[in-house]
Amino acid sequence: MKTIDWANIGFGYMPTNYNVRCYYRDGKWGEIEVSSSENIELHMAATCLHYGQEAFEGLKAYRCPDGKVRLFRPDENAARLQSTCRGICMPEMPTEKFIEMAEKVIKLNQEFIPPYETGATLYLRPLLIGTSAQVGVHPASEYLFMIFVTPVGPYFKGGFSSNPFVILRDHDRAAPLGTGTYKVGGNYAASLVPNKKAHDLGYAGEFYLDAKEKKYIDECGAANFFGIKNNTYVTPKSTSILPSITNKSLMQIAEDLGLTVERRAIPVEELSTFEEAGACGTAAVISPIEKIDDLDENKTYTFTKDGKPGPVSEMLYNKLKNIQYGIEPDTHGWTRVVIE
Repeated sequence: MKTIDWANIGFGYMPTNYNVRCYYRDGKWGEIEVSSSENIELHMAATCLHYGQEAFEGLKAYRCPDGKVRLFRPDENAARLQSTCRGICMPEMPTEKFIEMAEKVIKLNQEFIPPYETGATLYLRPLLIGTSAQVGVHPASEYLFMIFVTPVGPYFKGGFSSNPFVILRDHDRAAPLGTGTYKVGGNYAASLVPNKKAHDLGYAGEFYLDAKEKKYIDECGAANFFGIKNNTYVTPKSTSILPSITNKSLMQIAEDLGLTVERRAIPVEELSTFEEAGACGTAAVISPIEKIDDLDENKTYTFTKDGKPGPVSEMLYNKLKNIQYGIEPDTHGWTRVVIE
């Protein structure tokens, strides 16, 4: 295992030994290739550069206390990538090949999988791009799918601790019935300016309202939102929200723990009724929300007065983490042992 200061690596890119690649040419996917290069050769007229034919995923591998390395729900990442492919006219990567490549790249970079006790993980970044040259607006005929890995620490400084957020009405992350339900780079490009505004104002991130009416909670930065009240887990339903695998897992765990789960439109005003609130996603798992400031309306919605995560959020977080690390029984078959 590499000699790295695992406890202080942060959430960023660190070079590793290998990545895996697969090319789509002549209407079919080729063989899996292993590369030690961090670079790709790309035509200047590639569709990924001009017309946004680019999709990515994010998932993690965990070194567990029993010594095994587990991967969490890769089939769900494959399914979400396939949905994105259908949404922007790219060939779908079969689930079996997606998982085979994910497991291969983990095994090739075993020395970069952080030790269990550090709280760090190995982050996998699957990437699919259109590579053939086009000047007119058309899908590419050739594509490159690759997965690289990098060890990461917590997405937010402080890990599982509460953070302040702010509602920004003058920006939309994605349009209804647009590409918001797909994991494409353009959605994140649209979030860079509002995210910077939020950080400049001293917040951990920004909140988007629905683009059509500006009445309902949509997303929390690059994460899904959930609120807790009256033993109920409430999360938004919208045609411009990326379906979070973490949120899907938390909804199931909430049901397992006896909570009612509601996926529906959440009016902004309803924020005042939640006992707890959080942002969830692969990178942060759960980031408990301390407060949400609505600067336009001069309102503050506070979810914790002492800065500590709420009891339900903590229970959900611990349950999910324990499943990911093989500490509690995986009753839903979510994890795959990659290295015994």
